[in-house]
Amino acid sequence: MARKEYCVLTNMCMVYDGDKILVQDKLNPEWPGITFPGGHVEPCESFAESVIREVKEETGLDITDVQLCGVKQWTQREGEFRYIVLFYKTDKFSGELKSSEEGKVFWIDKKDLKNYTLADGFDSMFEVFDNDSLSENYWWLENGDWKTKNI
Repeated sequence: MARKEYCVLTNMCMVYDGDKILVQDKLNPEWPGITFPGGHVEPCESFAESVIREVKEETGLDITDVQLCGVKQWTQREGEFRYIVLFYKTDKFSGELKSSEEGKVFWIDKKDLKNYTLADGFDSMFEVFDNDSLSENYWWLENGDWKTKNI
């Protein structure tokens, strides 16, 4: 059994202020809809520094005291690589909110999230961000269909 596998490392961050959460309406045609800001971990970059950088690039905000709160993972359909999303959250931020080419960013009440068009699978991901007893959003293929569970 191989002990190594190719993986893609990414991040996502829930910036919150009480019951308000910062969301991004993604413009990516492959994954459109409401989600949290985030992106790829660059080579030789720490995970925490990568999410701080991505949030700054996509929202204009400087975040601190990021807490790792979960992961999402799946193996790509053809089995060529595992895709890992590190989930962070923080309520420590400063700066002026501004959107980017990634999408429009804005604050909403957490309870209103279900009223928006969410990026595919974001509803199950949000459960991990919002529930301290969960730590993983896992996806797998079963008979050609994607299945998911939170652990």
